[in-house]
Amino acid sequence: MAVDLLLGLQWGDEGKGKIVDVLTSNYNIIARFQGGPNAGHTLEFDGIKHVLRTIPSGIFHKDSINVIGNGVVIDPVVFVKELEGLDQFKIDYKSKLIISRKAHVILPTHRMLDAASETSKGKAKIGSTLKGIGPTYMDKTGRNGIRIGDLELPNWKDKYRALANKHEAMIDFYNVEIQYNLEELETEFFEAVARLKELTFIDSEEYFHQAQKQGKTILAEGAQGSLLDIDFGTYPFVTSSNTTAAGACTGLGVAPNQIGEVYGIFKAYTTRVGSGPFPTELFDQIGEDMARIGHEVGAVTGRSRRCGWLDLVALKYACQINGVTKLMMMKGDVLSGFKTLKVCTAYKYKGETITHLPYNIEPENITPIYTDFKGWKEDLTKMTEKSQFPKELNAYIAFMEKELEIPITVVSVGPDRKQTIWM
Repeated sequence: MAVDLLLGLQWGDEGKGKIVDVLTSNYNIIARFQGGPNAGHTLEFDGIKHVLRTIPSGIFHKDSINVIGNGVVIDPVVFVKELEGLDQFKIDYKSKLIISRKAHVILPTHRMLDAASETSKGKAKIGSTLKGIGPTYMDKTGRNGIRIGDLELPNWKDKYRALANKHEAMIDFYNVEIQYNLEELETEFFEAVARLKELTFIDSEEYFHQAQKQGKTILAEGAQGSLLDIDFGTYPFVTSSNTTAAGACTGLGVAPNQIGEVYGIFKAYTTRVGSGPFPTELFDQIGEDMARIGHEVGAVTGRSRRCGWLDLVALKYACQINGVTKLMMMKGDVLSGFKTLKVCTAYKYKGETITHLPYNIEPENITPIYTDFKGWKEDLTKMTEKSQFPKELNAYIAFMEKELEIPITVVSVGPDRKQTIWM
């Protein structure tokens, strides 16, 4: 069986967690393939809001197995807090949740190193979530990292000590004020590792190979968004992993020819958290209204999201590099009540009109060119089928399908899993 992918097509926060939750009943296995606790996947059902950071979004379905792949970085302390949050729902995660031995571990000193590095940048900071993600991936590529499989070895604490000592020397090099008590942090860390070791660790690439041979259905879940990809995003204001379809292959050990459907998730408008260029960003009352109506606050960081019109140039780029086969539009309900909607369909770039994403989209180089659409007043949140959609929304959807040449198969009209309309 092919492995289907679900990816964010913007700067993250597109609503991937909800869609994974909605799709999970069609799959035997849900697998996270990159990122770490800087991700926040929000699910809402039965009147309860859940935020997952590292655990795959299929954990609330009793029949699905959830796998954390080798491309993920895991903070044991954060992870255990996630498990404790699941305890109240009587979820048997010891049988439903398994972890790749090749996934890397975030140490307490990784978080301190992250803070020191970001502080040293001053006004040039990149907007790190300070979760230790970047330094952990740096140790991974620098061949210094500690992996989940190392925790099964008798000398893993010696390896930990050597790496933590190296990190402290690096923190001193930055020569900035970072307040921390490593002894306290380590106590919490080692207790969390003990809890983590109660779960099942696997050789994940073999696990997926056997699952495919047995005809199991697999959905790979990405974190962040395509425009935050370390290679193809708005560098250097990006994350430290490959958030695109290629990252699913390296983050799970699945061959490229085994990929099936590629579901691309996008908001009906655009948001971004932290620093970095954002051509369609709004600085007026409309942008403020979008943020207020859409509750645009980061699920993990608590930071306000910047809001702007839909950028079709960037969206088309994300579809191309991911090979998206089906689109899913989120938060269409947020746009209800706006008299006129705008969609960026081209850029004025250094005096030339272009329709592709160039190397540099800083504001001094880019002016967005917009196409206007008539808005709709109807409340979408109570709608249960596409026949109830206002004609203006249908025109908005049809325009995007024509421009992107990919069908929009789902339109979300609210945060609850029931507020999902199949097209």
